[in-house]
Amino acid sequence: MLVMHYTGMPTARSAIELLKSPQAKVSAHYVVDEDGTIYNLVPEAMRAWHAGISCWRGQRQLNDASIGIEIVNPGHEWGYRPFPDAQMCAVLELAQGVIARHSIEKRDVVAHSDIAPNRKQDPGELFDWPWLAEHGVGVWTEEFAPPGDLREDLSTIGYDIGLAEKDVILAFQRHFLRNHLSGLADMPTAKRASALRRLIDAADNRP
Repeated sequence: MLVMHYTGMPTARSAIELLKSPQAKVSAHYVVDEDGTIYNLVPEAMRAWHAGISCWRGQRQLNDASIGIEIVNPGHEWGYRPFPDAQMCAVLELAQGVIARHSIEKRDVVAHSDIAPNRKQDPGELFDWPWLAEHGVGVWTEEFAPPGDLREDLSTIGYDIGLAEKDVILAFQRHFLRNHLSGLADMPTAKRASALRRLIDAADNRP
């Protein structure tokens, strides 16, 4: 899997120093600065400590099965802001390479909040998932479909529905319904989840 994070710290330097510190017990394979500079901190063949307690599509402990990209942004705590074009272009190029090297499915390009919705909210609702998906990184739809069973749809997409419903729904909305952060099992959320599930099902059944 490929997991996108934001650093959630005041500066790039402070984030990189933390990620390099053995005492911090946190690390990532890559850091992408706001000017597009890419830092490779951990070889892709090695395990990095970026996912923590996590789950996606029934698989847990995702540090064992994922590449982590930390994207420099102060995050919701320190002044969350849009991700610059140069940074997004660097993320795209880096992600395309990671996906090709590890044969990662589009549906397994995820946010930290997707795999740990009860703990995390990064990279957040300002991250340009639609643009990445246009270029082959991740899955996206603008469609709404007749609603089905929202819990079942979220589980099929990959979410751990054993967690608090509001946390899971808000994580889904931060990724796939970014202008509607209600945290509620409402009609727009159910319709978008249904459309996304149909898209994923169609991809799974493609010859």
